[in-house]
Amino acid sequence: MSELFERKVGIVACSGEELAEGTVARLAALKVLNELRPRETVTICLPLFLAGGAGDRAFARVHPTITVDGCALRCAARGTEMYSSKPAASIVVNELVAECGLDRPEGRRRLNAAGKKVVDVTAERLAAMVDQVLGKVTGTVLAADEPDAAPVGEEREVACSCGSGMAVTKLVIDGQTVEWVALPLIFRHFRERGLGQDEAAALELFETVKIYNAVPPESEESYRKTIMLEYADFCQKENQL
Repeated sequence: MSELFERKVGIVACSGEELAEGTVARLAALKVLNELRPRETVTICLPLFLAGGAGDRAFARVHPTITVDGCALRCAARGTEMYSSKPAASIVVNELVAECGLDRPEGRRRLNAAGKKVVDVTAERLAAMVDQVLGKVTGTVLAADEPDAAPVGEEREVACSCGSGMAVTKLVIDGQTVEWVALPLIFRHFRERGLGQDEAAALELFETVKIYNAVPPESEESYRKTIMLEYADFCQKENQL
């Protein structure tokens, strides 16, 4: 992952309400986002993601994601892979229940005691996965008084990827509209390094852009020319400020 982005993990939780396991998935995700790993995670809104939310899909193309599904249908995992990229890791609550020998959760709006226990176990597993994805020590859940945990009693707004500032730029190339992730951020990074618009700089810039955006081999030349025109326009506007 390039230094252009602060590395975070997007949590995609099941939105199903037919089973108690769906409620477990959402509550476990919220516990990780609010309490266990608040600085390392953001939430991705699954319904908006599936409906075509550009910010969520852009975030998931650049950052690793972990999905939390209630059942074997794996709606969150399948949707994430279909519209962005394969999740770095995934949890299926009913499989975790069987693996750990836990009692099955009951209650869709209000979980029973078994359900609350499953929430805690799922959240701990999810937090360990976050650590593993980020290359940290796995299997350790931070206590409330440790540096990276949210202070007890402190309210925290869960960060959402669609408010993360991940810009999506639409450009028309060869008669087709193409979405590009994070072009202004990449352009600014290169301009601050003092890189101009010569052939060497153009090659390095385009290779960086390709890290975060899919480029069909047969269209690479026209894509590169369009990106360089956009970079030139960006630099001109910045010089006028």
